[in-house]
Amino acid sequence: MALRFCSIASGSSGNCYLVRSDSTSILIDVGIAGKRILERLENRGVYPEDIKGIFITHEHIDHVKSLKKVSGTALNAQIYCSTGTYEAISDKVESNKTTLISAGQEINVGDITIFPFALSHDAADPLGFSIRSGSRQLTIITDTGYVTDEILQHAETADALILEANHEVNILNMGSYPYSLKRRILGNEGHLSNEAAGDCICHVLNCRDGREPLKVALAHLSKENNTPQQAYLTIRNILFEEDYYLDKDVKMCVIPRDEASVYMEV
Repeated sequence: MALRFCSIASGSSGNCYLVRSDSTSILIDVGIAGKRILERLENRGVYPEDIKGIFITHEHIDHVKSLKKVSGTALNAQIYCSTGTYEAISDKVESNKTTLISAGQEINVGDITIFPFALSHDAADPLGFSIRSGSRQLTIITDTGYVTDEILQHAETADALILEANHEVNILNMGSYPYSLKRRILGNEGHLSNEAAGDCICHVLNCRDGREPLKVALAHLSKENNTPQQAYLTIRNILFEEDYYLDKDVKMCVIPRDEASVYMEV
């Protein structure tokens, strides 16, 4: 059984991802206008009644903006989030449609199995997700200040990574953000830089022992402190320094910020 991934939006202005198996569709976050989410899903052949689960990483507005709208339209979808996240968004959800989950738990939705893991972000109780169907695994790692050992354990077994490459450190340091915001982004509960993403990919490749090329989609890029070209170039160079090569070892793309991506086959 294969998995397919499509980004509906990715970045500091809003995030929403679609993951599909042969018979099940779920969303990860709903952080842009509900109308735009539903339109982009329909353009990908997915309708509200097809959605069986909405998984929320954390309570920041760029991840939950249209939770009430989308969950009220996707009547077959249960909402899954941590206790801390639920306490922060309880005004946006119905308790009878919400299932509380935690890191290390196994959740089954149709023929998809979801494994949450803890992130290091300035939110109540943020989670990342590894998603499996059959023998295939997709791991989503965004909104974390650094890559913990727990995150690495999930990344090491993934066939595809959706990996945050939020900022280029030099661009951020030279930019117009207030000092306090720069410190937040660069801190251990902030966001992953291009360099940190590159180091994470190198670690994963070192654990793969000749498997097929790792698929990587760079996500959650900052509009002000990064560009798709910069993220791609920085990470390509880090890989090259460690004797890893695009297409041979890694198939890498950059997710567009404000439009739906093409499907990634996992």
